Amino acid sequence: QLRLAESGGGLVQAGGSLRLSCEASGRTFSTYTMGWFRQAPGKEREFVARVARTTGATYYADAVQGRFTISRDNAKNTVQLDMTSLKPEDTAVYYCAAASFFAGGYPNQYNYWGQGTQVTVSS
Repeated sequence: QLRLAESGGGLVQAGGSLRLSCEASGRTFSTYTMGWFRQAPGKEREFVARVARTTGATYYADAVQGRFTISRDNAKNTVQLDMTSLKPEDTAVYYCAAASFFAGGYPNQYNYWGQGTQVTVSS
């Protein structure tokens, strides 16, 4: 049904910046929330940021607040994650996710997922 595809990952030095993008195919008007999650080796998938469809309200994990910015373009069915001041601990596979209804910071609240894009921050 709804397909998500992330892009923009890569290798960056600590202190650098990256921009991740997520494109949704098909209709996304039923999606209330778009979010970003990440998963590092040996760890569970963790919440990074989300943006509501109706209100545009944003929320960030404490670890990235002030450094990452999430935004969305409903006309283009895209969501973006601008990452600055990157740290080695930001290294992970980053996933774009969509929720048809209200969703917070739990992966099981999201209905659709992208394949993930690798972000590696070197020291």
